[in-house]
Amino acid sequence: MSLLDREVPGVVMTPDNIRTKELPLAVNLGVAAGAVVLAAAVVLGAGIGNWVLVAFVGVVLYLVGINIVAGRIEGKRAARNRTMKSLIYAACILAVLPLASVVWTLVSKGYERLDANFFGTSMNNISARDPNGGAYHAIIGTLEQVGIAALLAVPLGVLGAIYLVEYGRGRFANTVRFFVDVMTGIPSIVAGLFILSFWVLIVSPWFNDGQPRYSGFAAALALTVLMLPTIVRSTEEMLRLVPGPLREGSYALGVPQWKTILKVVLPTALPGIVTGVMLAIARAAGETAPVLLVAGGAAAINYDPFAGNQQSLALFVYQQAGDASRYAPARAWTAALTLVALVLILTIAAKLLARRNKLSR
Repeated sequence: MSLLDREVPGVVMTPDNIRTKELPLAVNLGVAAGAVVLAAAVVLGAGIGNWVLVAFVGVVLYLVGINIVAGRIEGKRAARNRTMKSLIYAACILAVLPLASVVWTLVSKGYERLDANFFGTSMNNISARDPNGGAYHAIIGTLEQVGIAALLAVPLGVLGAIYLVEYGRGRFANTVRFFVDVMTGIPSIVAGLFILSFWVLIVSPWFNDGQPRYSGFAAALALTVLMLPTIVRSTEEMLRLVPGPLREGSYALGVPQWKTILKVVLPTALPGIVTGVMLAIARAAGETAPVLLVAGGAAAINYDPFAGNQQSLALFVYQQAGDASRYAPARAWTAALTLVALVLILTIAAKLLARRNKLSR
């Protein structure tokens, strides 16, 4: 008797098709439904939790049940594979749920003030009983502060990463890497205190008749301090991923190193660099403490980032969330939704520009 003619329990073997029995979809769905019902009966019946605990217990019961059922139909090996696959899917869903919850909360609570008044007015002369008032001044402040910070941090961060990867050798390069790693975890309020003590209290009096001056530019400097380590580290890692043969081929053709970096290395790593830059911008746009310390916040519109207090969306959300007015929470939620949408738009635009850039083709 040949191997193909043998009868193996649970296995159908033919010359053209060798496969094992598969768990029917109906059985899989039945195990899932039974796990949810049993979890609800235990948790809600005993009064030990809510639907969050029901979902967790249901997942555990489903994994146990699918392992037992699949083991009888598909075999132990296939059952372990199916169980691990289900565990991976469950972990993915659990990772996505918080993000989906945040998005749903922002949209459901932030749509109330999505009107022309919110995006076209400031909080100047708005009393606690006034339902109007918007975040136009905060949007202007965020765009100016983050824009200036990006103009300062992106060139410095990319050039610093190029030095560390292409030129940096020895103790000095290792020292720079160490301090960049340390700065990556620096609290935002420390950056704000540094700019407050250096720029606001020491430098700004030189240009203001001896008086310290709060400004949006000072907030941009604080955001630059926070953005720099993220840009340097992400750009460094992307540059290291560029294959060495690309550089060697360019050198073999007689291309100098600076032109190889500009024409070969940077275009190859550009998508990853853009991602790191957008992560840094997203972090800077959501910071509150530095803006509060060195820009002060303002209820009126201030287009000049170099003179006077200036508002930002993150600080606007913080202030409105703590306001006693019953109209303030709606403004805070809409401002938070606006901030997330603004970062999303900037990220999409940067990705599209990086994809269409001639150097990256």
